Amino acid sequence: MKRRTIPLSDKLKIKIHGYRKLPVLQELIDEFLRPADYELLPDDGFRRDAAVHINLRESADKDEIKREIFDRLSELTGIRPDWGILTGVRPVKLAGEMLERSGDREAVFRTLTGADRLTEDKASLILSVYERQDRLYGKADENSTGVYIGIPFCPTRCVYCSFASNQVGNEEIERYLTALHQEIRYAGRRLRESGMYPETVYFGGGTPTTLTAVQLQTLLETTKESFDFSGVREFTVEAGRPDTITAEKLEVLKNFGVDRISINPQSMRQETLDAIGRSHTPEDIRRAFALAARTGFRVINADLIAGLPGEAEEDFRDSLRQVLELGANNVTVHTLAVKRASRLKDIDRDYHYRVANTVAAMLEDSREILGEHGFVPYYLYRQKHMAGFFENTGYCLGETDGLYNIRIMDEHQTIAALGAGGISKRYYPETNRLERVPNVTNYQEYIRRIDEMCARKENKLWR
Repeated sequence: MKRRTIPLSDKLKIKIHGYRKLPVLQELIDEFLRPADYELLPDDGFRRDAAVHINLRESADKDEIKREIFDRLSELTGIRPDWGILTGVRPVKLAGEMLERSGDREAVFRTLTGADRLTEDKASLILSVYERQDRLYGKADENSTGVYIGIPFCPTRCVYCSFASNQVGNEEIERYLTALHQEIRYAGRRLRESGMYPETVYFGGGTPTTLTAVQLQTLLETTKESFDFSGVREFTVEAGRPDTITAEKLEVLKNFGVDRISINPQSMRQETLDAIGRSHTPEDIRRAFALAARTGFRVINADLIAGLPGEAEEDFRDSLRQVLELGANNVTVHTLAVKRASRLKDIDRDYHYRVANTVAAMLEDSREILGEHGFVPYYLYRQKHMAGFFENTGYCLGETDGLYNIRIMDEHQTIAALGAGGISKRYYPETNRLERVPNVTNYQEYIRRIDEMCARKENKLWR
């Protein structure tokens, strides 16, 4: 999608008639216009001062209203977003549900490109991703769960970060780990008693390898003792920051059966790493990949971000080529999302609009380069405030798909999320419903209220 800025002498005044739930509609409007460039007028009858009147028929059909917004603003601005009227996080799940209902791929494709206004490229992408997931992995067993264990600590905080990421001393980390061990033991016991088992175990963050080798070993011992690993198909640890990776830590992970790690450069350009607040160098990244290769993990994932401050299209291409040369067999290409809680939002609130065309070229390059090396897309999701309103896509070489990633986006499996910021989800297959069971995000509150976190799961996750 190529964006152009329309000259506005004043804010464009938009009036949406007869529809009260405006936030989801505003998400779509934001894909055409910066919030500073338009004003939504109150729903108080016909207003002559409105430049654009939407839904004069006062339909209650949200999608019908979104189509009208899309068509009117496309005509006004010359912008036609690739994802059409879809604003949700999980377009692959939507396409899968449509395909399961109709059984007619061509009919679903026509709906996506017609009524939903997607480009043919995006419609084909999500259908092919869903079909791969369904062919290789199918639906999760009703008694299976994904287990997520969060380590909310990093060496530094990146300028775009909005996650639970704290920079603290070892004493604070030890306090956190004491509480986390308690929740792991509790969750492992209740899973067994409930007749459920983990299909995947995923250590995320933050950066789990911020922990020392001894702390990792103790944590993995507790995890292996608490959960039944006989049905685990995938055991992942986000090593993340290359400057936290040592041979000793990798040996600990390998000895406990971790078969999948992430090393996340985000960029191979030193100027970019400095600008985004990373404390490592490209040489640290190369060293970490070499250590991981010697340790012998089945899957080494690498994350790159399209749209980082100061990067041109060639910088992104160079980072991607280097990561492939280093041996990554699973690559996630993220589109930079400028979240409200990030420092980048304070620095430049319109950043994700300004870099849209550059990001579009970067994503196109990634599909071409990864395709030439035999990679295929296996999962995809979207976020709010993404540069150009595009997507994040995971690519795999061979069958190195990330099953935890697939299940979490598919939302047909219970997820037990442990640690500060973890959001557990109880799945009810008979009604196809999810119930969220969140832990508190602040790690100090998590420590203080650990008994309450376990009680929340007792009341909502197991019963």
